[in-house]
Amino acid sequence: MEMTEASKQTTTREHVQNPEPDQILSPRRSLQLQQKKWWVAVALCLFLVMLGNCLVILLLNFFYVQDRRGEDDNKHLQYKGTWMQALVQNAAFPVLIPLFFIFPSPKPYRDTDSTRFLSFRLILLYFSLGVLVAAHSKLYALGKLYTDYGFFLLISASQLIFTLIFTAIINRFKFTRWIVISILLTLVSYAFGSPQFAGEPVENEYFYSIQAWLTFSGSVAFALSLCLAQLGFEKLLVKAKRYGNKRVFRMVLEMQICISFVASLVCLVGLFVSGEYKELKGDSKRFKKGETYYVLSLVGLALSWQVWAVGLIGLVLYVSGVFGNIVHMCASPLMALVVVLAFDFMDDEFSWPRIGALVGTVLALGFYFHTLHYRNKEKIVELNQSENNVEV
Repeated sequence: MEMTEASKQTTTREHVQNPEPDQILSPRRSLQLQQKKWWVAVALCLFLVMLGNCLVILLLNFFYVQDRRGEDDNKHLQYKGTWMQALVQNAAFPVLIPLFFIFPSPKPYRDTDSTRFLSFRLILLYFSLGVLVAAHSKLYALGKLYTDYGFFLLISASQLIFTLIFTAIINRFKFTRWIVISILLTLVSYAFGSPQFAGEPVENEYFYSIQAWLTFSGSVAFALSLCLAQLGFEKLLVKAKRYGNKRVFRMVLEMQICISFVASLVCLVGLFVSGEYKELKGDSKRFKKGETYYVLSLVGLALSWQVWAVGLIGLVLYVSGVFGNIVHMCASPLMALVVVLAFDFMDDEFSWPRIGALVGTVLALGFYFHTLHYRNKEKIVELNQSENNVEV
């Protein structure tokens, strides 16, 4: 007993001499520091989504401009490599693996009774999300085959509607009037700010009914994947304290790597089962700038999709799936601007509707940021009230 008491006193003395960083700061100061880090993480993820969207539309237009569709006696009017497009959207996840080990990982709170059950649920979550991501990647690629890109964007705007429905049911999301205004502005800006797309089919290939059903299905899969990802963060990674008691960027990388791995496997199976892999050699030979630029454009597209996906998953972790979808759709007018600056498409200019859409996206994000700022301010007020009650 004497040895035990002595060891306890020594441990207590060392703990007082070397306190934890959170114990050095007051609760108010600690909360303010956490909120500043949170704002930096949100801003970084927002930047990645915007950057990824712009890079993707630029490289997609470059790819289709260089593709000799319709030049060989109309044998290649349409680029039908939809499984390849879906694979490119997910295949570059290995570049995230070094980052996963570079980012620090807080020590988890281990519970031997629930570790196996947690691992099983995580595997089930990542597999389900991977299948959903592969599904919406394939369905969106098919949807763009059957009509012009503007009509495709109008139908794909339903993804935000489905996200609102699913998040209200699955995540019990609370809407405010500012969030509702932000959603309405986002839908309007997305509709009027669509960019030019060089991969549109010719008029005799338009099939509006088929395209509508494919795009609606892809929108459902996309919206459901965002809500399930948010549920996985809240109920498995954060609540189970897999990474301690914090939301860290390593969670984003883990989820994105696992989801993309499953989605890539699904797309690879589809690529070989459908026989689409046989057309890859012809696609590379048809590329105007040669096979080297064909490969480089696909690599650039794959990396750009990962930049976008990491930012989107990050917004789901730090804010919500609704906000992630809003930011993704708000990138549409900015994408239109960079396409106008980078390509000399006929009758394509940054017109007044697009300028209005760009202003609308700024307002939409501003209204949502107002809500986030108000919620952070409420937390500080609640902390002050609790401290005053303790003093009394």
